[in-house]
Amino acid sequence: MSALEWLDGTLNGTAFEAFGQGVKWSDMVGNVMGLTALALGWRRSIWTWPAQFLAGLILVAAYASAQLSGGVGKQLLVIGVAVWGWRQWQRGASATAADDGSAAAGRPSGDGAGDGAGNSADGRITVRFATWRERGLLLAGTAAGTLAVGGLFTLYPQLSWSPWADAYIFVGTLAAMVAQARGWVEFWFAWLLVDLVGVPLAFGSGLAFSGLVYVIYFVLVLWGLRDWWLRSRAKAANDPALEGAPA
Repeated sequence: MSALEWLDGTLNGTAFEAFGQGVKWSDMVGNVMGLTALALGWRRSIWTWPAQFLAGLILVAAYASAQLSGGVGKQLLVIGVAVWGWRQWQRGASATAADDGSAAAGRPSGDGAGDGAGNSADGRITVRFATWRERGLLLAGTAAGTLAVGGLFTLYPQLSWSPWADAYIFVGTLAAMVAQARGWVEFWFAWLLVDLVGVPLAFGSGLAFSGLVYVIYFVLVLWGLRDWWLRSRAKAANDPALEGAPA
């Protein structure tokens, strides 16, 4: 047995039984890492991105074993977007440091609302509501992406046993992560919509732990949404020039 075969057998081995189904190690460990990433995102910590990167790596094995190509693709996107999100938030931290230096020297500082997300004085990401234009672009991209991916899965049914639900989760996850990287409150709404389809699809695919974690995600997303919403409103009140759409 090769090292790769041993690793695959170990990751996709059964950890325990739940809801009459075997819970795979890859499913359990990957989703625990995903929950950690979500909690870090709620705290606006830049370490959310390394956690999402590791979760994506592990969950690739879980979704591949369940023959959900959309799930595999979603996790590959999670890995890619996690790298991009890390860079976006680092740029925000660098911009904040530059602004602090400008302010200390008596020069005007920026508003931190450029292409990337900005950071607050405590080093955490600042958040805001997207503009109506940004919302429209996000929705249009999500709709077009879902139609394209769903059409591909329908054309090649061997890629997924549930093509449209799989495509919806695949593209919705990408939209949510893009919104998170931008520091938009809409990130949480996107996750709520993904969860509504993710729970039944996970249980139906034999990934019981993923289904359970999606339920936990739902609760954490509501909590995180409230926190980001209040912070964005406080930011808007303190900075009338901040560009953003009404909630």
